Amino acid sequence: IEKMNKVVQSEAETTVDLKRFGQAARVASKILANAPTDQKNESLRAMAKTLRARSDTILRENAIDLEFGARDGLQGPLLDRLELTPDRVNAMAEGLTQVAGLPDPVGEVSGFRRQPSGIEVGRMRVPLGVIGIIYESRPNVTADAAALCVKSGNASILRGGSEALRSNLAIGACIRDALAETGLPSECVQVVDTADRAAVGALLQLTEDIDVIVPRGGRGLIERVISESRIPVIRHLDGNCHVFVDKAADIDKAVAVAYNAKCRRYGICGAMETLLVSEKIAVPVLEQLGPMYEAAGVEIRGCARTRKLISRAVSATEEDWYSEYLAPILAVRIVTSLDEAIAHIDEYGSGHTDSIITEDLSASRQFLREVDSSSVMVNASTQFADGFEYGLGAEIGISTDKLHVRGPVGLEGLTTQKFIVIGDGSVRS
Repeated sequence: IEKMNKVVQSEAETTVDLKRFGQAARVASKILANAPTDQKNESLRAMAKTLRARSDTILRENAIDLEFGARDGLQGPLLDRLELTPDRVNAMAEGLTQVAGLPDPVGEVSGFRRQPSGIEVGRMRVPLGVIGIIYESRPNVTADAAALCVKSGNASILRGGSEALRSNLAIGACIRDALAETGLPSECVQVVDTADRAAVGALLQLTEDIDVIVPRGGRGLIERVISESRIPVIRHLDGNCHVFVDKAADIDKAVAVAYNAKCRRYGICGAMETLLVSEKIAVPVLEQLGPMYEAAGVEIRGCARTRKLISRAVSATEEDWYSEYLAPILAVRIVTSLDEAIAHIDEYGSGHTDSIITEDLSASRQFLREVDSSSVMVNASTQFADGFEYGLGAEIGISTDKLHVRGPVGLEGLTTQKFIVIGDGSVRS
């Protein structure tokens, strides 16, 4: 792909280029918003087919990104986020296919009611318009975001991190070719083709061309977007997720969930960062989990009572309770009650995902009711906090805001509603 090695531009050139991207996206969005469901689904299936057919090319470009990333100091979870494998490419394609099979929210009408005046009032679901997505590391976001935006009738401008530029452009080329093949403008999905950091700032100023910005990445990126954007933002800052093992937990379930929630993958926002354990069940639970975490290379940072049960644990600081590690580090605290666990989550949590392990129905209901997070779980790993696992097909991100969407952002989260009114020559008295 000829633009893959594009040199860094001046800020003025970048602004001009991004303005062209925005204008093209606005034009394409008008066509996509009115595209029939069958055509959108055909495009998504064509994207999946093209990704699989060009897997070798995508992996070759990704290998170059990985090489440069390692040279630039990326390591551990960050390299894992960047890396593509044949299975991950196939998973991207499967995500596209799954989105094609989901109901189309666009045009859905609900809530019709006849008013005393004789008019009928309802709501119709419509696309947001043009969505700008700014993300780091994970090239699979390119396919996920494109799929959800196309199916929900939104044009998109995708700005991935410079560390994944070649991978993103290779995936983007597959998407754009599939769109053209199925009769939709290739500008429905545009991948920003420069590593220039000024591109982010330029994108955030396109108030006439972009309707919403979705950032996905570390705290630094999210804070910059929130600070600089003149466009509404769907955001989340941290994934400081908790698992609370209640006194009425099944020990086998508790051990399995607490291990999976931390160790399945460290570098995702749904990974558990703090384990809370009731004092009534702490000994049998931590006696099993301690050696398991040690074997997995997980560093334990615990309260004083935890350190008595896990000898190799180091002392947790106040900062640890707030931390999203995205690494093999886990904060552990023994609490006296469910109320104390909920208070801890309320004080230190980020509103992302929190889970209780219990066989007590009353305790589970209290936890579900009182924990104010975008996902609250019972007897399940926090690593399920994912659009694919929720049946959304894929996600464009996980919002910890309360407006206008919360939790994994799938198709419905990328639409809004307008009122529709049906009359019969109705006039207001």
